[in-house]
Amino acid sequence: MTQTQNRILDELGRLFTNAAGAAQGMRTEVETLIRAQAERLIADMDLVGREEFDAVRAMAQLAREENEALKARIETLEASLAAKKAKPSKPSADGAVGGGI
Repeated sequence: MTQTQNRILDELGRLFTNAAGAAQGMRTEVETLIRAQAERLIADMDLVGREEFDAVRAMAQLAREENEALKARIETLEASLAAKKAKPSKPSADGAVGGGI
């Protein structure tokens, strides 16, 4: 009788092993199908890829830095212009204001 029980347990063990393998295969197949559906959905939504996003972000950063540099340059030029306007003109030797020709 012990031999019969061992054979039944062996068969049950094989059955569970095969069932676990089948379940693992089904899991892999379901994951593949879900991933394909998600990729199709993302493609239909026309989302931006990571590389394209990084490229646009770098361009925006560069534009921001150039904008700041131009802003500082304009402020310097405006301050220089304001300083020139604030200085009173010295009268020339002939009495005309502004130096003449």
